[in-house]
Amino acid sequence: MLNHLYGLMVQPRRQWQEIAGLSEKGLNRQIPYVIILALVPALCWYFGTTEIGWNIGSNGQVRTLTSNSALSLVAVFYVTMILAVVAVGYFIHWMAKTYGAKSNPMKGMVIAGFTATPIFIAGAAGLYPILWLDILLATLAVAYAVYLLYVGIPIVLNVNEERGFLFASAVVTACLVMAVVVMVGTVLFWSFVAAPVFQH
Repeated sequence: MLNHLYGLMVQPRRQWQEIAGLSEKGLNRQIPYVIILALVPALCWYFGTTEIGWNIGSNGQVRTLTSNSALSLVAVFYVTMILAVVAVGYFIHWMAKTYGAKSNPMKGMVIAGFTATPIFIAGAAGLYPILWLDILLATLAVAYAVYLLYVGIPIVLNVNEERGFLFASAVVTACLVMAVVVMVGTVLFWSFVAAPVFQH
């Protein structure tokens, strides 16, 4: 797992080629990658929001979440990350035939999971919640994840660069739609199910 993590961040093209060479059994062994890596942002944000807190307003007031509130929010956050990877993976598999690629659901989920690597790593910023820094790191992480997707799809699914570009663009569009759905769902969840509860 650590080899893939390091390789995707340092030598993405070479690492995608190694992933492309995995057998079906080898792909199945990659399932723990997302399950474990998604714990990084979940645990970091739990610690950051309960122990460090957010600096609210210009008066320098720092507010932290209660443990129970943070736990319920982080649990939903973790499950949402896993489900997002699964959904994107199934979309990649579903679209593969359109672009002349051979795929299976597991291959799609592996591509989606490895593509999300920089986003999971950037989630470590939650240890010390600073709004401007978190936004900057999230932006850089998403940009690199998109780059990984554009590099990885032609290699893993064995399609030419032109089709791979169109394929990756379709996946990015689907991810943007999914991001909007998640944001709306977050607002509804906070409004009607479990709003953040701050310590006084």
